[in-house]
Amino acid sequence: MTPFIALAGTLGNPLRFGLIWPYLAISIALTIWVARTLHKNGRIFLVDSFLGNEALADSVNHLLVVGFYLVNTGFVTLALKYGEKAIDAQTALEILSSKVGLVLVVLGVMHFLNLYVFSKLRRRAVHHRTVPPPLPHPHVSAVS
Repeated sequence: MTPFIALAGTLGNPLRFGLIWPYLAISIALTIWVARTLHKNGRIFLVDSFLGNEALADSVNHLLVVGFYLVNTGFVTLALKYGEKAIDAQTALEILSSKVGLVLVVLGVMHFLNLYVFSKLRRRAVHHRTVPPPLPHPHVSAVS
């Protein structure tokens, strides 16, 4: 049986190989935390956006979480291939922090994009829901 350290050396730069697990652990943990937070706290916003239709809001909320997981885990795994090669511990830490930072930026952009889309949906729904003011009755004269 080959020791883990020796196996890492056969797969290429051990520092680069050693970055994969912390990067995946941090990125996936952040993705799960953000998704759970948005799912829990976003429900009220979605219920309001869908004019009180809780079943629709819960369904969309669940679908958003699934899509959120798919997009972010896809991005995280694709980003594994790209980036500089670590030559020492300092560059390894710098590469790790820049990759995790990029994941955080993507999470933030997705969050604000969702907020924008649902605020537009809410605005449109509220606009269609409002009743126009009644027209004046033809037999009533205006008071001056």
